Amino acid sequence: MIVNSLSLCYHNKLILAPMVRVGTLPMRLLALDYGADIVYCEELIDLKMLQCKRVVNEVLSTVDFVAPDDRVVFRTCAREQSRVVFQLGTSDAERALAVARLVENDVAGIDVNMGCPKEYSTKGGMGAALLSDPDKIEKILSTLVKGTCRPVTCKIRILPSLEDTLSLVKRIERTGIAAIAVHGRKREERPQHPVSCEAIKAIAETLSIPVIANGGSHDHIQGYLDIEDFRQTTAASSVMVARAAMWNPSIFLKEGLRPLEEVMQKYIRYAVQYGNHYTNTKYCLCQMLREQLESPQGRLLHAAQSSQEICEAFGLGAFYEETTRELDARRAKLLARTPEEAREPVEDTSGVVKMAVKFDRRAYPPQITPKMCLLEWCRREKVAQPVYETIQRPLDRLFCSVVTVAEQKYQSTLWDKSKKLAEQAAAIVCLRSQGLPEGRLGEESPCPRKRKREGPDQDPGSPRAQEPALLGELCKKPLLALGSGEESLLEGR
Repeated sequence: MIVNSLSLCYHNKLILAPMVRVGTLPMRLLALDYGADIVYCEELIDLKMLQCKRVVNEVLSTVDFVAPDDRVVFRTCAREQSRVVFQLGTSDAERALAVARLVENDVAGIDVNMGCPKEYSTKGGMGAALLSDPDKIEKILSTLVKGTCRPVTCKIRILPSLEDTLSLVKRIERTGIAAIAVHGRKREERPQHPVSCEAIKAIAETLSIPVIANGGSHDHIQGYLDIEDFRQTTAASSVMVARAAMWNPSIFLKEGLRPLEEVMQKYIRYAVQYGNHYTNTKYCLCQMLREQLESPQGRLLHAAQSSQEICEAFGLGAFYEETTRELDARRAKLLARTPEEAREPVEDTSGVVKMAVKFDRRAYPPQITPKMCLLEWCRREKVAQPVYETIQRPLDRLFCSVVTVAEQKYQSTLWDKSKKLAEQAAAIVCLRSQGLPEGRLGEESPCPRKRKREGPDQDPGSPRAQEPALLGELCKKPLLALGSGEESLLEGR
């Protein structure tokens, strides 16, 4: 049996369960503060993660996985790196491995969700839907175990019969996973149904890998001592706590539960310090308040429409203002750094032609852009088409592009809010440095739209006949490679 050598220890651990909308960074850090040994993030779908780009957020001191729409899908930090497990929603082995390799340097383990019964998970063949396809389960887990440097686990529910459940978990164990979490309910059962401690115990007594018991919040776990009782009842190696931790993360504290007001304030501080979206913060606080949602404080929380208003509802208005100032000052300081101070990888820029320019769409006719002008010139002069290399600055997510034409690089020193704008700016630098038209309104030789051919009886002096020529007819000056920092033009051939 193959077992990943870089394993978390899953024996005798207190674990924060993966919970949608709850298992974000502030809650995970809070659980660690109160004694959790391992924390799981919420289930994140493979297709969504594969669209993300890894960004080091120097303002928040986090690593962010950012979607194309700039939404942070997963955020983590050094504090939890050795104890956070990334839970993946997937139904495909290759996609699962691609995501694992994307995040493996920033997390301690990879878990596959095979227990979520909700439609948003099962409709794509993920979550509990996998329980009816043991072959797919085996392929996904085997591929992950062989292909990632992190320990692999999975979280399942029990099947209708104990015999089928034991057969499945034995097959899962043979894939080489490091541990298995078992929610002691069937796919169709909900929290009000009793958890089957007997089924979890049978699994624990059958397998040699650690079994993590889950599902005890409703009937068994009301305080810290109950966690150990649940572990002994199920004969499990460790216990994973979900809703009891959502209601009060200090459930992991040996000394007992802390006052809810104190817990919520601590959670809010983490939420502000790590840029948590206010809607997620509000949701988690509502889960903690529960029956107190109709209290004066609950009503203030319900009415809050920003992180600042949430802070004010809990007497943390001054904290919000101070933290915001600190983050703004840190952001300004980082933006003011030179490339050397920023330790950004900087290519040797000798010979790169630079100008401080931006592309303003209003300054150009419809359908005409500097990139079009540059491309048309290259085609006419039989020069290789322009090659754009664009980078995004992690700090503020702005873009800068370098265009290469005839082995010469051109770049604007101003950063833009999109990749397309940055490329247009680079094209402008190239065109202006060579004295070529860029298509601006009112330009002496603008880059025009294509003209219609003259009819045989058309007067060459008519206004229509005098429409500007094709772009290639205007942009006739070939480029000259620059030397010694000078800009030159060859005479037209």
